[in-house]
Amino acid sequence: HFVGLPKSLNTEVHKVLNLKHRLSRLKGGNFSCFYFFSSQSKVDFASALASCEDARGTLATPMNEEENKAILGIVKEYNQYAYLGIKIGEDAGQFKYLNGIPVNYTKWYQNEPNGKRTEKCVEMYNDGSWNDKKCNLRRLTICEF
Repeated sequence: HFVGLPKSLNTEVHKVLNLKHRLSRLKGGNFSCFYFFSSQSKVDFASALASCEDARGTLATPMNEEENKAILGIVKEYNQYAYLGIKIGEDAGQFKYLNGIPVNYTKWYQNEPNGKRTEKCVEMYNDGSWNDKKCNLRRLTICEF
């Protein structure tokens, strides 16, 4: 289990990231713990991802309804949309997880995605649904460890 940010991280990262929610799930018979941290400042997708990676995590990526609800709890708390760890692939325009695997769980808002490959990132609305969006907008950062 990961029980907090490593002490080796600089204090700025510690200030920016706050523990908000924990979610546990059973995966392939192995018990995994997920810890979500949120930055109250809004940044673009690249900056959000870099912040999470600096903290040795990644952008929160819901793999099922329970994880989507956990991330939604943070989105609702701050009442701000958040980028998810999902992006359109360069090959066929299919949405993929950051590791390149095609997304197998989705919660698209009605008539989404509709960006026709011009909106390459995914944001979560404050009702838990998803929207494809440009990557240069300022959104809440939620990291998963």
